[in-house]
Parts: sequence; structure tokens; C-alpha cells
Amino acid sequence: MKTLVCLCLCLLAAPLFAQTNYPPTFADARVEVYRKIDATELKLWIFGESDPGAQKPAVVFFFGGGWNSGSPAQFERHARHFAQRGMIAITADYRVKSRHGVQVVECVKDAKAAIAWIRENARRLGIDPDKIAAGGGSAGGHLAACTGTINGFGSDERPNALILFNPAAALAPVAGWDARGSGSAVGLERLGVPAQSISPAHHIGPHTPPTLILHGKTDTTVPYASVVAFESMMKKSNRPCTLIGYEKAGHGFFNTAQYFDKTLAEADRFLVDLGWIKK
Repeated sequence: MKTLVCLCLCLLAAPLFAQTNYPPTFADARVEVYRKIDATELKLWIFGESDPGAQKPAVVFFFGGGWNSGSPAQFERHARHFAQRGMIAITADYRVKSRHGVQVVECVKDAKAAIAWIRENARRLGIDPDKIAAGGGSAGGHLAACTGTINGFGSDERPNALILFNPAAALAPVAGWDARGSGSAVGLERLGVPAQSISPAHHIGPHTPPTLILHGKTDTTVPYASVVAFESMMKKSNRPCTLIGYEKAGHGFFNTAQYFDKTLAEADRFLVDLGWIKK
């Protein structure tokens, strides 16, 4: 099956997520190393007051940047908001091509390792291990979605909810969506594995947690039709999924002045509806 090379190339070329500083510095965040690969230490920046005696819901965000660049600082404002709402909010680093020379499958492994580490250390961090959400934008949305859908690649620990901003949720044809590119060898070289094996839409099942997707309807980098296909597969598996499309909004819209507050409010409402935070 041909991989969606056009999607991958568009994500790699998208400049929006590469503008924030790396490595980030947050004066008031706690820093933990969740994974070491050779000389590379992958870190989490943790916002919110931790009390091991009073477990709180948590959310971890994965930045976008085409699996090529980007910074955990992309979701700093989201993390601060949810920390103020009484959660433990985390923004995560992971390996990318420009800094570490890795293929996409290694990014998936890092995201899965982050979820496993957070759950393993939940009690110490004051986190309710049954209320861990994974979120992210674009390529980071893909990684978050992978943690909630795909088995293997180091860990089968899953988040309990997904908050996805214009995610690359389908990397191969599915549910009537067939925007295939050409040159599968190029796609395999970049992904590291066949596209379907790390395509969240292809691994939805009873294990997939409740999901919120916020997506621009005029997104030309990750077409809106791809998340419609993801939603269709969620419904087919009887899994809760809310897809909110924004007219005339393109890729990365959620971090713009026009849409930041609107999309953050939807994410907040989603967690309220789950009963994790108060209205």
C-alpha cells in the first residue's frame, strides 16, 4: 500500500511549529527525565502543584513540527491553563529528525515511553493514574493518537483521553479517505515502518480512549477529510469521539490569536464533561 508521502512532506515543510525556542526554559516548571537513549535525555516539564496525598488528573502535550523540529514550548500556554484548572500539566520533549536524525517510528516510541513513565510515577507526581490525557498538534497530535491506539513500540500503556489539534491521524487510506501519494520507498525511509503500522486510524478499538479533535476545514497540510475518516473508524468501534471543524481555518490554527481561546475552551469543556475538572 502506498504511503501518504505528500502528507509527510507537507508536515516536514510546515514552518509554523518550528518557531519556538529549543530547548525551552520554564522558570516555574519541574523538570524530569523520562527516557535516556545513549547520550540523549528526554525531558518532561511539569506544571501544577503536586500532592501525593491528593491525586489530580493530568495532561501531557506533544509539540508539532513534522517529526522534524519544534519545541515543547509550543504548548506552554495550554499547560499553564490546565495547571491553573487544578491538573498536573506536562509538555514533553521527544527525538526529531533535525536534532537526532531519527525516523518517525522513533518519535512514536518516545511518546509511548512518556505515557508509561507518567503512569509509573503517577503516585509520586500526585497524578491519578486513571486520568491521564495525551494531547498534541499536527505531528504531535499523531504521536498522542498513537499512544491511545497502537500496540507495541515499547509500551502498551495508554492515556485515558485524547485531545488532538489538527492531528496526522491517518497515514494510509482508510474509511473512504484515499489521498495517496506516490513513491512508497521514500515514505518508508522517512517513517521507518510501513505507514499503516503507525497510522492511528488503523488501530482503533475498544482500548481507544474518548477523543476530542479540533481541526481546520481548510487545512492543506493535514486534510480535514483524514480526521473525518478517523472519526468514522471511532464510531464504527463504538468509541466516543467529538470532531469540531473550523471554517476557513488552516493548519496550526489553534495557536493563533483568532482561535487559541476558542480551541482551549473546547479542550477544557471536554475534560469537564469527562468529570476530570469542575465547570
